[in-house]
Amino acid sequence: MEKDARPYIPWNLVDDFMTAVFGKLGLPEEEARLCSDVLLESDRRGIESHGCNRFKPIYVDRIQAGILNPITKIDILKETPTTAVLDANDGMGMVASKKAMDMCIEKAHTYGMGMVAVRNSSHYGIAGYWATMATKENMIGITGTNARPSIAPTFGVENMLGTNPLTFGIPTDEAFPFVLDCATSIIQNGKIEYYARIGHDVPAGMVIGRDGTELTDSPQILKDIRSQKAALAPLGGLGELFAGYKGYGYATVVEILSAALQSGLFLKALDGKDENGSIRPYHLGHFFVAIDTEAFLGAEAFKKTCGDILRELRASEKAPGQSRIYTAGEKEYEVWMYRKDKGVPMTEAVQKEFIQLRDEFGLTQFHFPFEK
Repeated sequence: MEKDARPYIPWNLVDDFMTAVFGKLGLPEEEARLCSDVLLESDRRGIESHGCNRFKPIYVDRIQAGILNPITKIDILKETPTTAVLDANDGMGMVASKKAMDMCIEKAHTYGMGMVAVRNSSHYGIAGYWATMATKENMIGITGTNARPSIAPTFGVENMLGTNPLTFGIPTDEAFPFVLDCATSIIQNGKIEYYARIGHDVPAGMVIGRDGTELTDSPQILKDIRSQKAALAPLGGLGELFAGYKGYGYATVVEILSAALQSGLFLKALDGKDENGSIRPYHLGHFFVAIDTEAFLGAEAFKKTCGDILRELRASEKAPGQSRIYTAGEKEYEVWMYRKDKGVPMTEAVQKEFIQLRDEFGLTQFHFPFEK
């Protein structure tokens, strides 16, 4: 498993601290705890691009800048027995997403399927969190979200589409579900932010400049993407040689489902800037689906067949030099098994942010193991 020189901080300490900071920012306690849990779920799974390293820049800073509402007022704009459209009123995306997936699951228990679209929302954390809510109920969970424009269309150089994950959670008879949670770009903004924090270049071929140059400088890429001087390649890469048009196509599917079902903003309108160039709420859209496997030939039969498929894939012939084949969700489960008793690995940059926030909000009851 991982070898990491970073200090590991107890899960409950990080959870309590982030919950306390969210509380100082105005979130009700239950919602603050939820938002903290969503961030920590990323770290539990080893997906650090969406973990506690995003706590300050994506959530704290945006609340303090006035473009993210700490109080999430959710309006139901339309509802049928199997569908609904919610308005999050620029509140916390995680709070709106919990409401949306809860509704999907409730509808699926009754009618076999449920689908909910959300408008005027914000970053909702790791998409797999919401899909996994469904798997715990023996349901297939599907979700997607649009985001600020950063992907260039195939044969283009302008950032038009968000990283737009298309995420599936599927229950199995194993200790963990099948969870495919990935962006439709070849790399996502969170990963570049992580590379910038640890001083690592982005591999060539993942980001393109307006002049067609492949870019690798992580901090500069972050600036260039926000100023629309650079764009991410879609899944598959630049051009058609490695089928980048497939990633471009799936990103467009997510954009359509995230925006059109709730008549929301899309593409360039999601850049977080008004007509004067000033920052504003992002007005993101999400969609959520729950499908009850019991409504087909039964949940147990479904989970066994799913598990059989995954086990047969892992048992297939391996490439020379490879010792193991994985299926989606397996590596994440093993990371959690390794980290659950150790804690959250924390970079020096995040350590400094936590100390800064503690001092800023007067949370003197918190002391971290990395402090001398």
